[in-house]
Amino acid sequence: MAATGELEAKKSKSWKTVPASQTAMRTVNPIRDLVDQMDLTGHPDKDMIPLSIGDPTVFGNLPTTDVAVQAVIDSVTTHTRDGYAHSAGYADARAAVAAYSSDAGVTYTGDDVVISSGCSGALDLAIQVLLQEGGNILLPEPGFSLYKTLADAKGLEARGYKLRPEASWAVDLDDLRRQVDDKTIGIMVTNPSNPCGSVYTEQHLRDIIQVAAEKQVPIIADEIYAHMVFSGAKFRAIASLTKDVPVLTCGGLAKRFLVPGWRVGWVLVHDPVGAFTQVRSGLLKLSQHILGANSIVQGALPTILTQTDPAFFASVMSHLEANAKFVCGGLDQVPGLTPVMPQGAMYLMVGIDPSAFKDITDDVDFTQKLLKEQSVFCLPAGVFGSPNYFRIVTTVPQPRMKLAVERIIEFVKAHLKA
Repeated sequence: MAATGELEAKKSKSWKTVPASQTAMRTVNPIRDLVDQMDLTGHPDKDMIPLSIGDPTVFGNLPTTDVAVQAVIDSVTTHTRDGYAHSAGYADARAAVAAYSSDAGVTYTGDDVVISSGCSGALDLAIQVLLQEGGNILLPEPGFSLYKTLADAKGLEARGYKLRPEASWAVDLDDLRRQVDDKTIGIMVTNPSNPCGSVYTEQHLRDIIQVAAEKQVPIIADEIYAHMVFSGAKFRAIASLTKDVPVLTCGGLAKRFLVPGWRVGWVLVHDPVGAFTQVRSGLLKLSQHILGANSIVQGALPTILTQTDPAFFASVMSHLEANAKFVCGGLDQVPGLTPVMPQGAMYLMVGIDPSAFKDITDDVDFTQKLLKEQSVFCLPAGVFGSPNYFRIVTTVPQPRMKLAVERIIEFVKAHLKA
């Protein structure tokens, strides 16, 4: 009986709280935090138009190519990719990415490639492999919010450097220089840009490289929107322009090939100065954390990267450019708003002047009321480090984009000062 009583006492004893790791508790997604605080209920008589989601598949108007679909089917039905891949990726997938990413300024081999779980996985690898205790990383403001999420989670200080909206979101080079110190592990350069849609000229990229060379700080290049540029703009991979600075370039299938859910990205190592010997080894070690990215899609990579019709890319970019021009043309003369015409990617930013409105305090207030009154959901750009702007996604079907612009104009008219 005594033994039974002791057992019951043990069963009833309360557990103490099991602590989560510091990494987990430091992980904050600014967009998720904001959305959780917003009232996402739109106008009951108006269909919702979400201009907030950077997923080109949401509306169903931009499917990927039949070539990509068939390549995945073939990868499944041959049963040659059912097992574990090398943690850094299948050799043929790495070779295909190397060939796809090489140009006149830089030549990669498969050994320079680590396949990752999407471009976000590539960014995680690139930041993690450079991580140093007490270090800091320089991030564009405005910039993709995941950069800060990853840095904060790792205990890395995230320092913003300013972009200049009046110069199509070019980097403020003086501010970039000011932010660098002996604890800076890397400079994040996003080209083309999320959230701005900017595409840097070759000269501007060389100016950024010059700062990195002067300070002897490596570059992490987020080029998930590589080649996604509008007429008159030209994409240059930053690694192809430097013989003086080591670069880790992050890319993937998600945006250009319109398959974000397929979760295959990559890190490219460009080391013209011989500084990345440990980094190469470190990337391979870190890739073992997940034992490799999606093996089925890796099997399809060589076909996807070499056989996709250029007309597919041209059609997608024509759609995005037409939407961007329509939005900027429609909002350019609207009091209180200042759209910044993008040169690529799938976004544009619109400035807000709160002083022009009778009851709008900032970007969060503007987007919350726009959602409630007009069922148009845009992200306030404070989540990207740029208060009093909002971001518009340009993947939307054109009739829906036209309606969204009409609703934004109607909303502004209702809230302008007399």
